[in-house]
Amino acid sequence: MPQLMTPPLQMPAFDHTPRPYRGPSRDQVLAARRAHVNPGVFTLYRDPLMIVEGRMQYLFDETGRRYLDLFAGIVTVSCGHSHPRIVARIKEQVETLQHTTTIYLHPNLPRLAEKLASKLPPGLDVTYFVNSGSEANELAVTMARLYTGHTDVIALRNGYHGGSPAAMGLTSHHTWKYPVLQGTHVHHALSPDPYRSPLDGSPEEIARRSAEDIRELIRYSTPGRIAAFIAEPIQGVGGVTHGAPNYFREAYRIAREHGGLCVADEVQTGFGRTGTHYWGFQNFGVVPDIVTMAKGFGNGVPLAAVTTRREIAEKLAERLHFNTFGGNPVSMAAGLAVMEVIEEDGLQENARVVGGRLLDGLRLLQGRHPLVGDVRGMGLMLGVELVTDRAARTPASAAAIEVLEAAREMGVLLGKGGLAGNVLRIKPPMCLTADDVDFALDVLDRALARAAVA
Repeated sequence: MPQLMTPPLQMPAFDHTPRPYRGPSRDQVLAARRAHVNPGVFTLYRDPLMIVEGRMQYLFDETGRRYLDLFAGIVTVSCGHSHPRIVARIKEQVETLQHTTTIYLHPNLPRLAEKLASKLPPGLDVTYFVNSGSEANELAVTMARLYTGHTDVIALRNGYHGGSPAAMGLTSHHTWKYPVLQGTHVHHALSPDPYRSPLDGSPEEIARRSAEDIRELIRYSTPGRIAAFIAEPIQGVGGVTHGAPNYFREAYRIAREHGGLCVADEVQTGFGRTGTHYWGFQNFGVVPDIVTMAKGFGNGVPLAAVTTRREIAEKLAERLHFNTFGGNPVSMAAGLAVMEVIEEDGLQENARVVGGRLLDGLRLLQGRHPLVGDVRGMGLMLGVELVTDRAARTPASAAAIEVLEAAREMGVLLGKGGLAGNVLRIKPPMCLTADDVDFALDVLDRALARAAVA
């Protein structure tokens, strides 16, 4: 077990003093939550953390203690907590007009739709705004079924597409499913993840054979024609997994041969997070028929969208379809501000450069700690899979919890995922700095060493 003899690195200096907290105590908040909040709303740590302020890549608890947030990107903050330019744009809109529905004209709605079209491949230029990723994925499947006239949908094992009933049907994780009626006519194909695949061979061969599983599913489980194939370019909740570059090319080809539209779930990968491209699907050389997006799109404001081609979108006009809050002026202002900040602050390039530094450092930790079985991801969407045995790849679920707890004690907040809950999920705000990376790696080094003997 590696011994850490050097003193720990200090958290990078940051020019912000949190406001004095004068609200109810942490114990009072916890008691009220236990008494009146549905127990399905869970907390992450053994000793629940109370967060009362955020600024860029940092969070502050009620005592004023600062934490480096390496999980906010999944929680929805892409550009940084309380980013001043985004806050200013939202405040300006709230003070002007807080809400009106899309039955009236407002400039923010078409402006944001036009901005999205400028970032997507030609033809993907018509958008419907909603409030969450679950809603976006349900709408995408509805549109695909209307357009194709088919019903069956292929999703991937290990995938996650939301928590509403139909979105739970698309999701394959048992931990996110309930024994109630969910999405029907959904079939789950093999994930192309080479680390956990039941198939043998190179990553490219596993990808090819996983794509062929789509054909077999269609042959044996559907009428032979499908409405859609939906997948995340990189599976987030599933543990930051993806297949070799050939997977999506072959999967999209097979789906289209059988009448299906291809849906890219960009809820976690979109808006420059993978560094080399603005959208996750662009890393794999494909163009989907429908793109869904949410989470970091609003930087904390509820905002999601479905973008597609006009002929697909027009199917919704055959009936009345309305979303009370989708497209509201405040959310549209937030989305416009987020896209502008990503460009003006160079956050996609920062995700590439700083994410590369972090990935390299994590691979060095893999060499130091037998507990680390795999390190993977792109840009600032990274995963560290922990195992008790590298040869058997036995999930180290308990150790993952210990690493999260130890890192929290040292000032770093992480997430976890994967079917066994043994993957450290790292998805910080894209304003993360090189100094933050070095501090986080030092903390992880120490946390992994501690977990190995826990």
